[in-house]
Amino acid sequence: MKKLFYLFLLVFLYPINSADTHSGRTNKDGCHNQRSNGTYHCHNKPKTYSKKRTASKAQLRVVDGDTIHMGEKKYRFSGIDTPEMKQTCKKDDQLIYCGRIAQRVLKEKIGTQEVKCIEENKPDKYRRILAECFVGNESLSSYMVRSGYAFAYRKYSSKFIEDENYAKENNLGLWKISFDYPWVYRKSNR
Repeated sequence: MKKLFYLFLLVFLYPINSADTHSGRTNKDGCHNQRSNGTYHCHNKPKTYSKKRTASKAQLRVVDGDTIHMGEKKYRFSGIDTPEMKQTCKKDDQLIYCGRIAQRVLKEKIGTQEVKCIEENKPDKYRRILAECFVGNESLSSYMVRSGYAFAYRKYSSKFIEDENYAKENNLGLWKISFDYPWVYRKSNR
């Protein structure tokens, strides 16, 4: 009887550390979209990731909407795709370079902030390092997709589909104009 009483105390009265709990659902990598502030973050380091890399503003170059160079390393944001730099879209019957717009949005988001990337183990077919990169605790991939300037790259990942649905439903970014998905554009311009 005494053991049962102590078990009751332990289970029901022991304070739960709120930092160890989570009210939302997470994906298999322990990541999720934070609806309260629109960010994407992870609680557990995914098993497919290997290293963290940090770059100062001086080392960083935004190549396009889903690729950055940090020093000598070339990072391709995994799970998303943005329009190519020469790709045009149609807005109000005028052609605009939507790839350049995506690049500008990413540059503005990063600003002077420090970028941290979590590298995946295998590079892409162009030998770029696949990674998810962050400013603060916010995923740049999630930000780009959720604001409508990148697309969930379903061929390789389902991670950012919810962000894409949000942008599409709210008519954000490129969803306000006429465009071809980047993979369709590349295939038709080979």
